[in-house]
Amino acid sequence: MAQPQGSKPRKNEGEQSLADRFRAWSDAITRAVGTPWAMLIAVAVVIAWLVTGPLFGFSDTWQLVINTGTTIVTFLVVFAIQTSQNRESTALHLKIDELIRAHPSARNRLMSEELASEAEIEADERDMLERAEHEEEAARHHRSEAARRRKQTQRDRR
Repeated sequence: MAQPQGSKPRKNEGEQSLADRFRAWSDAITRAVGTPWAMLIAVAVVIAWLVTGPLFGFSDTWQLVINTGTTIVTFLVVFAIQTSQNRESTALHLKIDELIRAHPSARNRLMSEELASEAEIEADERDMLERAEHEEEAARHHRSEAARRRKQTQRDRR
């Protein structure tokens, strides 16, 4: 398969670093816990825990089992999901940055917008909204001019 222009070749599967393996593991966990099956399993565990309550006399140990289990699972899954989110966010930023860089009228300064202060982001947002409003106004004017010319052409043909 041909490599996209200007791209670096990817590492072979056998050359995976610890970070690559962790990323793959995190991605797999993120995909797995985001499925209906994962939710079904979680509900089944809670139901099984509730059913065993009378067997253990609703003891402190019985409560500690669910508290400890959910705490550990939550703690680990948070890191797995955050790793996947960070990677996806970085990849998305790179793709958008490439589009900004490639477009002649784009403002390259926006490629580092995630590093801007809140005030700068708000100012850029206002600027974008003003530009969008101006462009929409220009488009409306262009459409009305085109419609006026079409009507004039039709009148001229009669």
